[in-house]
Amino acid sequence: MGLTLTEKIIKAHLVDGEMVKGQEIGIRIDQTLTQDATGTMAYIEFEAMGVPRVKTERSVAYIDHNTLQNGFMNADDHRFIGSVAKKHGIYFSRPGNGICHQVHLERFGIPGKTLIGSDSHTPTGGGIGMLAIGAGGLDVAVAMGGGAYYITCPKIVKVNLTGKLRPWVAAKDVILQVLRIMSVKGGVGKVIEYTGEGVKTLSVPERATITNMGAELGATTSVFPSDEVTKQFLKAQKREEVWTPLAADPDAVYDEEINIDLSELVPLAACPHSPDNVKSVEEIGKLKIDQVCIGSCTNSSLLDMLKVAHILRGKTVHPDVSLAIAPGSKQVLNMLAMNGALADLISAGARILESACGPCIGMGQSPNSKGISLRTFNRNFLGRSGTKDGQIYLVSPEMAAASALTGYLTDPRELGDMPEFKLPEVFNINDNMIVPPVPAEEMDSVEILRGPNIKGYPETKPLAEDIDAAVSLKVGDNITTDHIMPAGAKILPLRSNIPEISEHCFEVCDEKFPERAKSLGKSIIVGGSNYGQGSSREHAALAPLYLGVKAVLVKSFARIHRANLINAGILPLTFKNEADYDLIAQGDELVISGVRKAVENDLAELTVLDKTNGKEIPVLCELSGRMKNIMLAGGLLDYTREQLGK
Repeated sequence: MGLTLTEKIIKAHLVDGEMVKGQEIGIRIDQTLTQDATGTMAYIEFEAMGVPRVKTERSVAYIDHNTLQNGFMNADDHRFIGSVAKKHGIYFSRPGNGICHQVHLERFGIPGKTLIGSDSHTPTGGGIGMLAIGAGGLDVAVAMGGGAYYITCPKIVKVNLTGKLRPWVAAKDVILQVLRIMSVKGGVGKVIEYTGEGVKTLSVPERATITNMGAELGATTSVFPSDEVTKQFLKAQKREEVWTPLAADPDAVYDEEINIDLSELVPLAACPHSPDNVKSVEEIGKLKIDQVCIGSCTNSSLLDMLKVAHILRGKTVHPDVSLAIAPGSKQVLNMLAMNGALADLISAGARILESACGPCIGMGQSPNSKGISLRTFNRNFLGRSGTKDGQIYLVSPEMAAASALTGYLTDPRELGDMPEFKLPEVFNINDNMIVPPVPAEEMDSVEILRGPNIKGYPETKPLAEDIDAAVSLKVGDNITTDHIMPAGAKILPLRSNIPEISEHCFEVCDEKFPERAKSLGKSIIVGGSNYGQGSSREHAALAPLYLGVKAVLVKSFARIHRANLINAGILPLTFKNEADYDLIAQGDELVISGVRKAVENDLAELTVLDKTNGKEIPVLCELSGRMKNIMLAGGLLDYTREQLGK
């Protein structure tokens, strides 16, 4: 029986466990990436481990999130990250060089290699055949120190692509169709592997758009084969030597299969407030819009920008629409400037933003009150745009540009004939904004630069014998990490300061939560299905840790957030019977007796006593051997120190 592409890469990197679906495995990590919103804490954690130099083949620190310098905090964090990178063997991509996933695809990604990044959209690297996975910052720090990365051995979903996209139908429409089929939690515990004759019709940037938004499925990652299209892209980036052909065996066996005929797809949009709330442009109708934002790690490639420039050339943005465009990297922006496309964007009335994440993470360009904004981004969670009443639709660059001209949601197929858009034979290569580290023998001469906003890791303690605490918050289904720990220009500068950022924890759901949690001293959070979906930000675990949260009891978890809770020493529990969720109210006092003994003895089922109403509720505490040891130690940092001590 043959192997899938995913299984081939896992097998080549397996260092712990066996490739049995559902069991925990450890894989060797070749590359890591961080961005500044998560990177500062990741490097604080790396320093705490006491490992002098990174042990990966390539680690890169990017500055792309907190680029608004509206105070000293972001600039201080950037200096800290730059100095840590220089000292400890990490390449440093300076502010302005571009979005981490776009730049990594261009300059560092290698087919067949493993990559983990402290950003949930790291699976973008699957567009060139990497096994690229989003992870918490502490997991990335451990990998940089030479440790394995642990995941549940995934099920593998085959998405068989046939046919070819029709004019003005985009790669964005492909992943929106997959989201419509699978939903935001349909990919949990799975890798999405794209195969079929239709793959050959998609460029690397188009493949990367699809793997990027695979994060919205809840999937471990997504991956395309490495073929002649991949080779040509790497050759154009003057990196042809890293190419290797990779594909699944013809007789590979998959756990699920989805068939998509590219020629049958139509322009789609994800409606507020979820990436899987997908409708066709016809179903939505003639919707008046206020804003269009084009960019993000999903759709900011040169190919995307050339299409947008063609649509806008010689025209003017509708007077009722604000159009903002952020090219994904310095390379993209340079090439737009050199070939004249940038002039087309500017002449049409577009507001050109720097090559960074920007409005995708609520860093500027918030829409007007109740404004309808079309965005080429990957998430439209409530409040993520910076305004709670913003109505955010996720669309392709083609639909976004066409709509910016008309003032309403517009089917790009109305544009008429579509020219053939080709990637250049050679990209403009200029890595002068990537700073290499000093040689190992010079590292002692490098001073680490710490600003006053940079605080240490929250205090942790070994798992208690019993947990007796009140429910400080009860929330519903599909709670995202944006609900738990919001982003945006006001909050992102606090990512290196857990005491300060914790004041904003859950403020989207309940502004009084931080004060209530602190007054309780210790507490438990209760939630619904798919709790913690979205970003990889470990701050959604570190802030509750600082506020005294000892356990989170939910119907089900999103993968990365559950791992981050364990890393922080917060006990992740699930209801054995989901209906029991209704038995607990906010404010109830819950007692979980014999927790430590149960974890030590691998007992997967515990009993929660609700002292307020007298109900006994069975819950599941499913921890593998390694996760069990992390939880007993009080978190991954404590566990890693213990292992290094041995």
